[in-house]
Amino acid sequence: MNVWIGSILSLGALVSGGFAYGWRGVILALSVIVFWLLLQFSRLMRVMHAVQRAPVGRISNAVMFSSQLQSGMKLLDVLPLAGSLGRKLHGAPGTYEWTDAGGVRVELVLERGLVASWQLIRPSDSAQTQDVEMPGTSPAP
Repeated sequence: MNVWIGSILSLGALVSGGFAYGWRGVILALSVIVFWLLLQFSRLMRVMHAVQRAPVGRISNAVMFSSQLQSGMKLLDVLPLAGSLGRKLHGAPGTYEWTDAGGVRVELVLERGLVASWQLIRPSDSAQTQDVEMPGTSPAP
């Protein structure tokens, strides 16, 4: 959810609870807001606990992983698909990579915590890489 929308809804719940039920309504609205925040924190901790067991930047199948990616996905949605944390690429801000056992790599570019583009890179026999552009991605410069 957008931060602005969540803030407006929270403020609206506090104000409407205060007008309708007085201080009891404000306490109820605060309880609901805190409960929602605890649910979000619990989800984050479950995802981080699940990906901590896998080696950084390793996935079982890069092709399947890249086929499940969509533009605009949150990092919290990408991590369960990968099953591990991505390896940060040096010199490329917001770019992470995952590699499978066959050497096929997926490079993922995040902007403001959302998937902007990704690229599936397969190794060829002559030690050159072949770039495969995925639908919904922008071409590499």
